[in-house]
Amino acid sequence: MSQTFTWQAGPATLTFDCADDQPVGLAELRLGAAAAAFPFRTPIAEVMTTGTGHVLSCNKLTHTVIGSELRYRGHETADQGTRHELRVALADDARGVEAVVRYEVDDAAAMVRTDVTVTNAGDAPLQLDSVTSWTSTLGVPQGGDQTPDLTAWDLMEGRSDWPAEGRWARRPLNYLLPPIAQQITKVDPRQGYQVISSGTWSTGMNLPLAVLESQAFGLAWLFQIEHNGAWRWDVQDDTADAAVALSGPTSENHGWCRILESGESFTTVPASFTLATDLGAAVRNLTDYRRAVRAPHPDHAAVRTVFNDYMNTIYGDPTTAKELPLIEAAGKVGVEIFVIDCGWYDDSGDWWPSVGEWMPSKTRFPGEKGIVEVIDAIKAAGMVPGIWIEPEVIGVKSPMADKLPDSAFFQRHGERVVEQERYILDLRDPAARAHLDSVVDRLVTEYGIGYFKFDYNVSPGAGTDLDADAPGDGLLGHNRAYSAWIEDLHRRYPELILENCSSGGMREDFAQTGRFEVQSTSDQQDWKLYPAIAAAAPMMMLPEQAANWAYPQSGMTPEETAFNINTTFLGRFFLSGYLNRMDPDQLALVQDGVASYKAHVQPVIGSAMPFWPLGMPGWFDDVLALGLDACDRTLVTVWAREAKGGEVRLNLRRWQGRAGEVTTVYPGEGFEAWPVRWDAAAGELVATVPGGLYAARTFEVRF
Repeated sequence: MSQTFTWQAGPATLTFDCADDQPVGLAELRLGAAAAAFPFRTPIAEVMTTGTGHVLSCNKLTHTVIGSELRYRGHETADQGTRHELRVALADDARGVEAVVRYEVDDAAAMVRTDVTVTNAGDAPLQLDSVTSWTSTLGVPQGGDQTPDLTAWDLMEGRSDWPAEGRWARRPLNYLLPPIAQQITKVDPRQGYQVISSGTWSTGMNLPLAVLESQAFGLAWLFQIEHNGAWRWDVQDDTADAAVALSGPTSENHGWCRILESGESFTTVPASFTLATDLGAAVRNLTDYRRAVRAPHPDHAAVRTVFNDYMNTIYGDPTTAKELPLIEAAGKVGVEIFVIDCGWYDDSGDWWPSVGEWMPSKTRFPGEKGIVEVIDAIKAAGMVPGIWIEPEVIGVKSPMADKLPDSAFFQRHGERVVEQERYILDLRDPAARAHLDSVVDRLVTEYGIGYFKFDYNVSPGAGTDLDADAPGDGLLGHNRAYSAWIEDLHRRYPELILENCSSGGMREDFAQTGRFEVQSTSDQQDWKLYPAIAAAAPMMMLPEQAANWAYPQSGMTPEETAFNINTTFLGRFFLSGYLNRMDPDQLALVQDGVASYKAHVQPVIGSAMPFWPLGMPGWFDDVLALGLDACDRTLVTVWAREAKGGEVRLNLRRWQGRAGEVTTVYPGEGFEAWPVRWDAAAGELVATVPGGLYAARTFEVRF
């Protein structure tokens, strides 16, 4: 017997179809202004076990035997304030497997979060090899007469490397999934496009977020896996329609399994998705979602400016003599937070393998007060003191390597895991957590630290098999324990600001960015390359989180200094460089950048929407642009990198037909003005960029 049921929650309406002889499938979806129908469906949960496998032999996350046999057993809803939840209960009675698919929607965002809980309702152990967090076919516009068409879709995905983050590319889906005459075989093809990340650098190579857009259908899917460890997403050809499947770690790809005894349950990592009319609308939904569901913090409204002493400056060799002049200069230009980066704890001169105890060096900070002299100087200059630590590792030469028990560390086959002279702490272990709690407590209460930069410069491979069904199972447990530890820090210290730096931008997933106030975007040291990273950053994080480095130096020309400042201007203002070596004119240019940021960006960035007036930036593009749409005004930064010069037309079509007033907000007086005008009829900002040099400007258009 076939039936449908509909769940309406805030901006979302989901209609499901189920039958006694069919798994539950999504039949219709509306999110805000976008709506799709699904003539062909995939089960809403797919469960792979060692004892069941696939219906069709393949290495897809879908087409599992249990997925095809799960049947509808009921659903329930719950509302709590602006949050709404649907739970769909499923069961494969013959195999004793139960599953609950959970959907969550917030009134403020046309985006759905989902996860799946599997329970062993049988008597024998159940060995899970993979469980999807979300699956769906791509569908067609609701109310039309179109049929599913794989050739109508493009896939936009990103790659990251150290330090080359956020390189996005768009390709036709049928380039990845070519036509192979599967109608002759009369079975679904095995082909699929799989994107996989292992270890704990969740964005170290591939990104857990992607977009499928069909201009012909006027639809765009955006999906993400919200996990700070191993993950996989697939786009696949199922003959009748293409489909998407998302998951955390799997047996095949990550050495993961979970053995459920009778009555035990496992919940997948969360995923989220939105459907919109185009890429721009999908990014707006995503930005709304990030702001609606992230951990609350007073810094969201403040978005204070930061100076960090590391990049192209002290490079992990801090001393009192080096820090005090930088602190004085940073205070003069108006910075609000000053961060002492790595090396502050090291007496040996080799800070890398000695990390872990986090006691201030006495040789780097001599005198009666030690490092307190530096921290007091930061406070006296009107800034919040910040400090760098790498909490998840213990150097092999650290005193803590012997003080902590073996159970506090990642292990495989009874031996501690070592990666580049570091042991990796296992946050499932009470001794590991107690050590980190004592470190943070001491630095906050004894030294008055108000900002932490948490780094993570190694990745432990498959994971740990200690107290785990497999190394990937231990890794997943640690990933979740680390997130819980971050949440506990915020409960204990509500004002404490946390920056997520994982060797630059190697961990930009939403499990991290949803819990941290600031997100490092890269360790890129070449100011000429950084704009491509900075311009792309809001795809992976909120603009107000994006810590793009600006590191002007005394030997730079005014244009080069302004170029640096503009790279950080439409994100979290994040400054380094030897400010103390600058002449008064150079220092004034930096000071003007900080003041302009506070006047024009700081008041609006926490609610502004990112957009790309020239499309997504390319690594080799001569001209790049990033915009922030802020209600009655738009801010746009344009970088020219040895461009040919000439007129550039920037797409601001949301404002088409409206009168607008254009000003250059940075740099100001003393710089050659770029010819710029607002073309209301076309909805374009028209700027003439110079040729043959590196220069950048940030414009404001008021409507």
